[in-house]
Amino acid sequence: MIKICVAGATGRMGRIVISEAINRNFEIVGAIASPNNPGLGKTLKELKICDLDIPLHGPSQLKEASAKADVYLSFTTTEAELSNIPKAANLGKKIVMGTTGFTEDQLNSLKTFVSSRVPAVFASNFSLGVNFMFKVLRKLGSLPEEYEISIVEAHHSRKRDAPSGTALSMAKIVSAVKGYSKIVQEREKLALRTRDELEVLSVRAGGIPGIHEVIVAGPYDMISIHHVSFSRSSFALGALRASEWVMGREKPGVYSMEDVLGDFES
Repeated sequence: MIKICVAGATGRMGRIVISEAINRNFEIVGAIASPNNPGLGKTLKELKICDLDIPLHGPSQLKEASAKADVYLSFTTTEAELSNIPKAANLGKKIVMGTTGFTEDQLNSLKTFVSSRVPAVFASNFSLGVNFMFKVLRKLGSLPEEYEISIVEAHHSRKRDAPSGTALSMAKIVSAVKGYSKIVQEREKLALRTRDELEVLSVRAGGIPGIHEVIVAGPYDMISIHHVSFSRSSFALGALRASEWVMGREKPGVYSMEDVLGDFES
């Protein structure tokens, strides 16, 4: 039974991860929330998150919260991760992180720090379907130059980063295979598209868990590749798959969901 400590335990994703983990015979041994969370000191049972007498700790008690954990699993804020992830790595905890919104320098700094200490899986989106879609996007380079590509993503109105981390991952793949050198996030008035531009458009509305569509348009036809998340449970399931996978790794390094999927495919 894999033992996990969940950071961001009282958030939307944290609650779902805990629920799915219990249903799949993982053991929750620790829970962390922000230092100003009103539930600190109470148990997950008292907070009606699950039927466990696990206390909710603040980040200053990360060592105590993760003492029995095999994996530190987190969906929280960039500010929290920049502090918590290095601490978890120094404690020798394997890491699965799904937080987005980092600058490129911040993420590279975390990867450099973690990769010499413990095995970890960092992903902008843990959905198995989205990660399969990443594989499909790598095939778009075989299309003629006339085919132009745009990415549209939609999420709930409380999501703080735009474009989503998933859309940026898609943009990185598409730019590499099609040679785009510039990302355009909006277009107004007179703004004709140029050959070096990749459009990445964001929508924030209601409670949308996540929609990503890649539009591939030629002069006479169009391909639409899209992924719709019905529930945040899809992300939780992928993160738990990643936790199982990272438990089998001994070599330190920051791995991706493509690495995880590769092993499951074989």
